[in-house]
Amino acid sequence: MSTKLEHLFQLKEHNTTIKTEVLAGITTFITIAYILILNPQILSDPYVIAGDGSMAEKISNGVFIGTCIGAFIGTMLCALYAKVPFAQAPGMGLNAFFAYTVVLGMGYTYNQALVIVFLSGIFFIIITAIGLREAIIRSIPDAVKSAITPGVGLFITIIGLKNAGIVVSNSATLVGMVDFSQWRVADGNTTLIFSALTALIGLVIMGVLHVRKVKGSIFLGILSATLIGIPFGITHIANLDMNLGMKFQDFAEVSFLSMDFAGLFAGPNWIETLFTVFMLVISFSLVNMFDSIGTLLGAARQSGMIDENGEVIRMKQALMSDAISTAAGAMVGTSTITTVVESSSGIAAGGRTGLTSLVTALLFLGAILFAPIVNVIPSAATAPALIFVGILMLGNIKDVDFSNMSNALPAFCTIIFMPFTYSIANGVAFGLITYCLMNLCTGKKQNVKALTFVISFVFIIRYAFMTLG
Repeated sequence: MSTKLEHLFQLKEHNTTIKTEVLAGITTFITIAYILILNPQILSDPYVIAGDGSMAEKISNGVFIGTCIGAFIGTMLCALYAKVPFAQAPGMGLNAFFAYTVVLGMGYTYNQALVIVFLSGIFFIIITAIGLREAIIRSIPDAVKSAITPGVGLFITIIGLKNAGIVVSNSATLVGMVDFSQWRVADGNTTLIFSALTALIGLVIMGVLHVRKVKGSIFLGILSATLIGIPFGITHIANLDMNLGMKFQDFAEVSFLSMDFAGLFAGPNWIETLFTVFMLVISFSLVNMFDSIGTLLGAARQSGMIDENGEVIRMKQALMSDAISTAAGAMVGTSTITTVVESSSGIAAGGRTGLTSLVTALLFLGAILFAPIVNVIPSAATAPALIFVGILMLGNIKDVDFSNMSNALPAFCTIIFMPFTYSIANGVAFGLITYCLMNLCTGKKQNVKALTFVISFVFIIRYAFMTLG
């Protein structure tokens, strides 16, 4: 076996060993395991908000198994096809876009939104195969590229604050903070206060573990907050459901091969419907594109997988892997699969080949056995994970050039429009539009590529003639 692994992954050429690769794969899995808990809650949240608890539970169960399978497929492609030490899983920000913009904001169902993800995966496969993906990436100005990650960070942060009960609605100021003094009032909302406290404690635990360089700090923080929530009455042990068969039944009923093509294209105005779907596919694709490229470049530099031209070695195979896994992920009921930044933890542990990804992929598949405990974990325990990931993503704001207003304004619009309009797509759109306008009006038209103008114009048509939901 060891000889076969040595030959398949060329371990000696990469100056690594089976033991190192296995430990690196385990490290990557522990670091990204939180997504197995977070993704089902995010994708089912629109139904929780709508008061459809039964459907929310079915989707949560189905998405958990779909997340495990989708991550397994994507990471296995990285292992055996791309042969790189990267993991793939549903992307943070992309799952929020799926749940809060497409389903909650625009009124599509979970199964209709899966169709959009599937189409974006097919689109990705095609443009990756013909090389158009690279052309689109090059057409997006650096000002917008550098602003997407911190913008998504703020977007998922406000979702986390809301889910934790820390940020609440306020008729006078739009938003406000939970009133912690309500515990003294006889009929005060102590549940909301305890939820907020659980989340804040969980957030601090994640921060401390991260500073101490403990692997899996986010995952361990979620588990710690879940335990803390028991005496607060936030975590309900009664929600433990050991019936794994029921989870698979929900998966088969609502998630597996359950894309609703007919419902998605059933609108009375088929032209408007087609254009809206097209815009959503482009929005998913743009966010995924920059997320994947940024992750691949960062992780590749860390592992020395950069050639003499500064290109990522086996980049096209890695990009094709996440394109295929996005389409496959939609088929098993989860949002966009992408290369995850947590891959860098395994690389830091010495992972250099596809054997690292192979180990991580097998652990994703084995994690299905933990499905019964997912319902026990409250949103107050996963909310700090959203906030913490938001912190990490916001750190990329240092790459934004605020010294030049032609770049600063588009970057600012990209970042701010995401949380304040509750839409990643709006941030990307207004970033591109303002970039084109700033350069046109200041006599710098030559700075804007033709494809950038085309994409911006498509967004303008979208806002001018299509309803937002």
